[in-house]
Amino acid sequence: MADSSFDIVSKVERQEVDNALNQASREISQRYDFKNVGASIEWSGERIEMRANSEERVKAILDVFQSKLVKRGISLKALDAGEPQASGKEYKIFASLQEGISQENAKKVAKIIRDEGPKGVKAQVQGEELRVTSKSRDDLQTVIALIKGKDLDFAVQFVNYR
Repeated sequence: MADSSFDIVSKVERQEVDNALNQASREISQRYDFKNVGASIEWSGERIEMRANSEERVKAILDVFQSKLVKRGISLKALDAGEPQASGKEYKIFASLQEGISQENAKKVAKIIRDEGPKGVKAQVQGEELRVTSKSRDDLQTVIALIKGKDLDFAVQFVNYR
């Protein structure tokens, strides 16, 4: 019988982020506490730019956006938001999306699988993802549960389960 496998990846569905951003923008334009404060959220190249006339307001915009991401099933670990920066009379926060598993993070996950996972499970780094193989599908399920139980500092998804 052939080995079963799955990939551990860190990807963000761009369309879902776009939908969350549009929902947040709509809520900001309608909420009373954001009236006349120059509040906005929009794409700025590959980053998301939030701006308002005070530090508290721009943090509130970030909070609204984060709640929309959570409702759409996107992990907040994939969002890398900076600190509020004063720019003239307004404050801005730039946020970017983290995608792909870095080599060092992939090595950490592979070490967790080697040390704590079932015997006979192999993990190998392939670019920005990690391929996990085993003869037993039950062992793969155990590895998925193990990785989900760990508090990693990046978002992970499990794809190509075969």
